[in-house]
Amino acid sequence: MLTQQTLQHLRSLKLLGMADAFAQQLEQPTTQQLSFEERFALLVDRERTHRDNRRLQRLLRSAHFKQPACVEEIDYQAKRGLVRSQVVSLINCDWIRARQNLHITGPAGTGKSWLACAFGQAACRQGLSVRYQRTGRLLDELRIARGDGSYSKLLRQLARLDLLILDDFGLKPLSQTERHDLLEIIEDRHDAHSTIITSQLPIGSWHSYLNEPTVADALLDRLLTNAHRLELKGESLRKTRQKLTDREHSK
Repeated sequence: MLTQQTLQHLRSLKLLGMADAFAQQLEQPTTQQLSFEERFALLVDRERTHRDNRRLQRLLRSAHFKQPACVEEIDYQAKRGLVRSQVVSLINCDWIRARQNLHITGPAGTGKSWLACAFGQAACRQGLSVRYQRTGRLLDELRIARGDGSYSKLLRQLARLDLLILDDFGLKPLSQTERHDLLEIIEDRHDAHSTIITSQLPIGSWHSYLNEPTVADALLDRLLTNAHRLELKGESLRKTRQKLTDREHSK
């Protein structure tokens, strides 16, 4: 009776990992041979693991990644200009804790979005908050938010993220309002949190793309200072994989 009450109390206190571990100890006679301190340490360790796993799942859900990707599956064999040592230095996420940015550029299909999501997932695994957004869609959300009165709230949400991923920057011309919205986002995050930007446009073309010198100067000054760069090259990985598939089918 006492053990059932203890289990109920643990669950009511939201100590679910500890409750599960305690129930397992009751079913495993060998654990009775351990000291109280040893058994209690096992309970605490299970609770910590349970909370870490729940936090990770919550961070991954909140990130809204475009595709499942993890750094362990990065392909270094494809000829796209990836330098393993540079990528490894980014995987540890120290650059995020140092509030630096990362820009990933290259032709379509070279894996920019996938890499951004992989770095984002690595950040989640280290307890950092992340959000993935296609740049054009985020600017649409801001336009709608301005109309329904939630504009400031959305900006505050974006400003608090440890890492914001802005994918497909430069796909379509920006209106004056969109340029200023983008500047607001980056200004709020400058020297406070990190941003990943992926783009088919080389960085040297970003100023002319923004098409408003004053905003471009302010925006790029904040984005390019203390930033890491991955400049991908080569043909689309999708085309390469399709060629390999066609060859296999032709055998």
